[in-house]
Amino acid sequence: MIVGPRDQSETPQKNTLREHGIPTDAGYAVSPHHSGVYPVHMQLYAAWKKVWGIRTTSTEEYPHLKPSRNRRGFVHRNIMVLPRQTCGLFTHTIFYRDYPGGPEELDRSIRGGELFLTVVLNPISIFMTHLSNYGNDRLGSYTFVNLANFVQSRTNLRLQTLPPVQLARKYFELFPEQRDPLWQNPCDDKRHQDIWSKEKTCDRLPKLPVIGPPKTGTTALHLFLAMHPSTLSNSPSPQTFEEVQFFNRKDYHRGVDWYMDFFPVPSNATAELLFEKSANYFHSEEAPKRAASLVPKAKIIATLVDPSDRAYSWYQHQRSHEDATALRFSFYEVISARPSAPPELRALQKRCLVPGWYASHTERWLLYFPAFQLLIVDGQQLRTDPAAVLDEVRRFLGVSRRYNYSEALTFDSHKGFWCQLLQEGKTKCLGKNKGRKYPPTDPDSRAFLSSYYRAPNLGLSRLLHRLGQPLPAWLRQELQKANGRTERLALEGDGEECPVPRVRKGDEAGVKPTARVRSAGRTRLERPAWAEAASRPGARARLCHAPPRAPTGADGGTCPREMHVEEAAADQPRAESLDTA
Repeated sequence: MIVGPRDQSETPQKNTLREHGIPTDAGYAVSPHHSGVYPVHMQLYAAWKKVWGIRTTSTEEYPHLKPSRNRRGFVHRNIMVLPRQTCGLFTHTIFYRDYPGGPEELDRSIRGGELFLTVVLNPISIFMTHLSNYGNDRLGSYTFVNLANFVQSRTNLRLQTLPPVQLARKYFELFPEQRDPLWQNPCDDKRHQDIWSKEKTCDRLPKLPVIGPPKTGTTALHLFLAMHPSTLSNSPSPQTFEEVQFFNRKDYHRGVDWYMDFFPVPSNATAELLFEKSANYFHSEEAPKRAASLVPKAKIIATLVDPSDRAYSWYQHQRSHEDATALRFSFYEVISARPSAPPELRALQKRCLVPGWYASHTERWLLYFPAFQLLIVDGQQLRTDPAAVLDEVRRFLGVSRRYNYSEALTFDSHKGFWCQLLQEGKTKCLGKNKGRKYPPTDPDSRAFLSSYYRAPNLGLSRLLHRLGQPLPAWLRQELQKANGRTERLALEGDGEECPVPRVRKGDEAGVKPTARVRSAGRTRLERPAWAEAASRPGARARLCHAPPRAPTGADGGTCPREMHVEEAAADQPRAESLDTA
């Protein structure tokens, strides 16, 4: 069935079909030569939905033709796409004696061979035949009548059939996890590339996502990268401005064509590098897997600053945008909120704290991308010495053409950061919402966050050590401060042993075996309430590091190591962890 993107629901094709008594309201259609169903052609789905009211279709191509056992379904534009199986009948398969491989090959497939196993191993099987299969020797009827008889006589299976739309609903009742598609790179599969429109090119897919997290300097990095003559960024989005946010939002379901429309066609794909920056990719559960499926060879950059500073910056960012919760509650009230706090307060707390679990989120990306494709940028160094950072980024990306950022950037003392130097001494800086002057963080909040992020920061130091990447200066400082606090507490007396992180010279990821802390009793409190307990009078508090926990957060992802509090009082209440509330 071939249709065009017409606005009216009545078409000459429909009227002709009705005149001949052919139903037009089955809700099912397929596309000739597999084109448009997968890889997705948006115009086809739009026409199907608007003109014909199509609710389900099928394809052999998702995610790939072979192996057939891996075929899956998905839903796009509310059209249910079913995985179709092959039955060995093609348009030219019309005579029994001329069946490829001989008639015995067809009979062998029916009687215990490939076609039989396809039906037995798939709870729902969808096949496509052609009108020519029902003329001449009627191989369509011969094949499926004999197949049904053989299955019923040799197995205990009971075969049923349903109309296409009901069958599709039943399929996704059985396999609800398949509703969300996982877009593949069309150029990684020759069949998909042949099916794809000749007007489309994978050169419009980015080779570099800057993944965040928010409030770490990603917007500045985006501006600086866009200055380089060999790097091209996406066009802005009306909703998310310079960020596309494709891999982490519902726009992912719009498809690859929608994503590629944000990027120009490079004049020289080998010399020019497309990139995008979406800061919420970093802590997204879905983004790493989706990105690896579509752009598996892409380089990934994350910028990291002190997570305590990042949390405070996000809180102030929300206040500047007149977020009611941020205006109502102090920063300390937000970060120390208990599980029983109002949902809007817990939501803001999560946005402040969770992106700072740097090691956990980075590990999730490393599940899908090799370590050599990931670069961790020191966000603080980017702010103070952008030219040095950008030269490191250029080498990481393999961009041969050098660009003199030392001459192209100038420091704006009023704004407090670097700007692009234009002709005649003019400058191009980040927007007015960047570089705001905030009041300093209050001591209680600083102490809370320093303890809260202690275990995650230690995990990050170990991860960077394993990756062979240098520790940012802020991380070295935090580890040194943590050692000082730990050693002071360890001098208080005898008691129970637990591991103490310690920075060794030349190896910030080291761990001192044990230290002693006096403890009359133990109450185990999980984040974020433990710091409040540790600050109570009479408490003897310090951290122990437990093995990493399994992902439990509502946003997904692996949570930081548990934090325990050794207290003099054993009657403190147990609090739920932040990520399970």
